[in-house]
Amino acid sequence: MNTKEPFVITISREVGSGGHTVGGILAGKLETRYCDKLLVESLEKQFGIDARSIEKLKGEKKNWLADFVSRISPVPSARILGLDSRYTKEYREEVTSDDIFKAEVEILQGIARMGSCVIAGRSGFHIFKDHPNRLNVFITASLPHRIARVVRKQGLSEEEALTLIKNVDRSRENYISRYAGVSRYDARNYDLVLKADGHTEEELADFILSFL
Repeated sequence: MNTKEPFVITISREVGSGGHTVGGILAGKLETRYCDKLLVESLEKQFGIDARSIEKLKGEKKNWLADFVSRISPVPSARILGLDSRYTKEYREEVTSDDIFKAEVEILQGIARMGSCVIAGRSGFHIFKDHPNRLNVFITASLPHRIARVVRKQGLSEEEALTLIKNVDRSRENYISRYAGVSRYDARNYDLVLKADGHTEEELADFILSFL
């Protein structure tokens, strides 16, 4: 990957691995945009639901449940992130997880067209697999490490943290399997795989820079 040309770095990660933080640190060191919350906020504007609902629905193997359909509000006609998309203009009463994925792809590709960026999650490794100047990174960690971090960061009990981790893992794997046709745990999806145990987020970001 050539950092002197427009590039895309995707950071896939396990919840509790610190990968989201690593992505933010890396983007700061590279002085480029970091895309995660921005994407979620765009989806919220499009579909009128909150981030928690988006994450839950993404992991469903079926279309959205009827009670969520009733919560969808009309989509504003204003362009989101400078993208002129039919997904930002139409009010569709039967919005599915397929619509969410199509919207994510369109938004992410639009962000990449604006210049270099670091993207956390959001199927980035699959969406940009053919990008001529990209690096796909996966950050993993042992279960004890993940539980301890979630307990510390979110103030949960160890039991609650374990339940959260299992639910998020299952949801993300369902989503990736459906739309990318692969397992997110397959190392062949990535150029670099890092294990977070024994390392700070800063150290992991510096290692990625050294790899570049």
